[in-house]
Amino acid sequence: MTRPVARVLALLELLQSGGVRTVAELAERLEVDERTVRRYVSQLVDLDLPVESVRGRYGGYRLAPGHRMPPLMLSDEEALAVLLGLDLADRAGLSVVPAAASGTAAAKIRRVLPRRLAHRLDALRETLTFTARPAPTAPTEPAAPGAAPAVPEAPAASAPPDPEALLTVADAVRHRRPLAFRYTSADGRSGERAVQPHGLVLHAGRWYLTGRDTDARAERLFRLDRLAAPRPLPGTFVPPPGPDPADRVLHALATAPHRHHVRLRIRADAARIRAHFPAGLALVGGPDADGWSEVDLRVARLDWVPGVLAALDRPFTIDRPAELRALVAALAERLAASARGDGT
Repeated sequence: MTRPVARVLALLELLQSGGVRTVAELAERLEVDERTVRRYVSQLVDLDLPVESVRGRYGGYRLAPGHRMPPLMLSDEEALAVLLGLDLADRAGLSVVPAAASGTAAAKIRRVLPRRLAHRLDALRETLTFTARPAPTAPTEPAAPGAAPAVPEAPAASAPPDPEALLTVADAVRHRRPLAFRYTSADGRSGERAVQPHGLVLHAGRWYLTGRDTDARAERLFRLDRLAAPRPLPGTFVPPPGPDPADRVLHALATAPHRHHVRLRIRADAARIRAHFPAGLALVGGPDADGWSEVDLRVARLDWVPGVLAALDRPFTIDRPAELRALVAALAERLAASARGDGT
């Protein structure tokens, strides 16, 4: 594409972003003089594009409001945002339009994408998994207010990963290619890693890569916002059998080292326990023949756990730590005092 044609298309893209653009602003963005901007506008008008001239102190050029434009030009990042947004909304059951409409919208965008970019976006959509999907209808037993304090233990949303890095990682996962990248750990240490990437997972607003660290010879979990400059390495590998990537992420998060290791026995099935202690926060085993399930948590704080146990409203025992027993007893006393009417 010649440079003048590229600048005319860039002008169209600027106008498609909405609002009135002054001649001076357009000249600065396109790195041309104002006379050249006016010539580019004339070329767009000659193509029957509805470019309007706005007079006055804040005048300039704009596209006619409400006019249906030809297929939009999208950068790699914009295409990723639109197609992935449609896909995420559809998978999560959050789309406000029928699935057919979002599908045809995605197909129209894909038709005008360069083949290289389309293949990379397909790799991301095919490799990305989720740790949970919102229920399509309200649960039959709503979570009690006491369950809310569990939220601080869930991972907070992090900065989005670099789009180029995300697409490179997805391509390596799809084609089973080893990957090298620079990684910064939670304590701020940075170094090169060589990994056999097994899966991409989106959990609670964070992007994770699961894979085998070839230097450490062990399974590892990597946050994509801490990963930089990924590049494929020669060769391919065979992924190991076992849990899928989403289950690997949940297990890794639930067993990550924290200040407190909580071990409980609760007389309830796993589904009821999971409504209050979700996957990624707790490991649940059982129930046994008598209906008791084993629950393991590793948490930074204990203050929210008594309220969740009260909201669960099922018999339980605390194996560890002793500090949690004292917190539960204190909550029970406060509730009893309030029931007697002598609470403060």
